[in-house]
Amino acid sequence: MENRFSLGLKEETLVDSLWAKRIRDYVVNRQNDDGGYTFVQGIASNAQDTYYGLAILDLLKIPFPRVEKTIKWLYEFVPEHLYSHYYVAKALKLCSENSDKRLMNFLLSSTFTGEFGTIDVYAEVASEFEATFMVTELTNMAGVEIDREKTKGWLLKFKNRDGGFGAHQHSNLNSTYHAVASLFNLGYPVKSLKTTLVYVRSCEKPSGGFTVIPRSSSHYMEHVYYGILTLDLLGEYARYPEKTAQFVFECQNANGGFARSDLGISTFEDTFYAVNVLRKTRKL
Repeated sequence: MENRFSLGLKEETLVDSLWAKRIRDYVVNRQNDDGGYTFVQGIASNAQDTYYGLAILDLLKIPFPRVEKTIKWLYEFVPEHLYSHYYVAKALKLCSENSDKRLMNFLLSSTFTGEFGTIDVYAEVASEFEATFMVTELTNMAGVEIDREKTKGWLLKFKNRDGGFGAHQHSNLNSTYHAVASLFNLGYPVKSLKTTLVYVRSCEKPSGGFTVIPRSSSHYMEHVYYGILTLDLLGEYARYPEKTAQFVFECQNANGGFARSDLGISTFEDTFYAVNVLRKTRKL
């Protein structure tokens, strides 16, 4: 792995294209006959993997295979909750399709008071503000108005003394990303969150990557993604891009996909995180 970062420009470009081909093959080989995707070959297509599969190909600037079938599958899929509406709407947008009336009806029929989502989660689980992030993205996409000021105020109540975000005065990187991204979606000047930048930097490791809280020693793919994307929203860059990219490449498996760590199985979600990080660190 060390040799990769000492390559000349011409050779490195070739290697990067080979990495991209492996990732492409991993995704394309997991498209089902119905046009949808699943990270486990042989099981039914699902909305989350279909979105992540398309998003990975889009990041790699690779045309979507059998896109007409994918669009048909997305329109025929029946979303039952916020998460499935989110993945279907995002996938349709990647296919240059408008979200159908189901998303508009769902958003208009839901009661968003400005205080939505759950705050009863642990640091290693989905963040308290993931639902808030999804709602702010979807309402922006659909042109549905919510009480932006109230939602901003509610989110800012969870900004802790260390600059991070999290319930019960316990900050973590997952929650900080979703809070900052939600505030950004709501039009808040997130680059003014100077203490939040300090908190994110405290989660960044000289050995590469980020941890979910500053004093943790273990880092996983989603934490690296949240760290890099939060810095991007704050107008900053990773301090250790080479080592961060090295960690990400160490999580790539023989099938071309990426895992949560160097010992896990490949998933579309982790591959999406990995490709984002590699692009942000200019390694892909």
